[in-house]
Amino acid sequence: MPFTLATWNINSVRLREPIVLKLLEEEAPDVLCLQECKSPVEKIPMEGFRALGYTHMVARGQKGYNGVAILSKLPLEEAGAEDYAGLGHARHVAARLENGVTIHNFYVPAGGDVPDREVNEKFGQKLDYLTEMRDAFHAGKPEKSILVGDLNIAPREDDVWNHKQLLKIVSHTPVEVEHLAQTQDAGGWVDVTRQDIPEGLLYSWWSYRAKDWSAADKGRRLDHVWATGDISNAAHGSRVLRAARGWNQPSDHAPVFATFDL
Repeated sequence: MPFTLATWNINSVRLREPIVLKLLEEEAPDVLCLQECKSPVEKIPMEGFRALGYTHMVARGQKGYNGVAILSKLPLEEAGAEDYAGLGHARHVAARLENGVTIHNFYVPAGGDVPDREVNEKFGQKLDYLTEMRDAFHAGKPEKSILVGDLNIAPREDDVWNHKQLLKIVSHTPVEVEHLAQTQDAGGWVDVTRQDIPEGLLYSWWSYRAKDWSAADKGRRLDHVWATGDISNAAHGSRVLRAARGWNQPSDHAPVFATFDL
């Protein structure tokens, strides 16, 4: 049963409900994983989503911050939620499809502006969050699983607009890249996007600060789709829907897609 999955940091699901509906109407992924919903679960605007066939949801939410949700046309059941680093934030939720595939939806902490945990508590929290993810994957090796979300790290040189200029910028520092690599390694995760698109500059985030984000094109690939090795070969069709960054009242992230023949 092939299904298409998309992941998108929406930066407020209520404020940007119109472009979520636009995505669901025009692209119609079977599963949509959202991050930074900034809403209690009961206030996520499900009525419009249900009308388009997205009748299933698992989510974790909080008022004004964070929040993750998995919307689906396909039946699914909740498969847990973790509070890594003990932050008390709604940053992870998991769901299991009827075919036995587990989908993990993550919103890793951004880490603030200064890449030094001694002076920036948020950077330390980000590293600790990744360390606990790594340890959890070591303790229980995931199988038949997909991990998506805004992981807030662009790991490769061609995942950022300028590798050298961003080496000391949070999201591309060597210590973050190493933490992410260890986390990926621990779970035997395959970067599906780069499996499909192995070469070339590729971004999923462009700052609001740029007057003309598209012309400047100073992007970073912060949003990821991973799969465990037992199903990674079933993945194909990866793409970033860059056009969504230019929609009305956009998120600063674009959706990332992949299809799985499972």
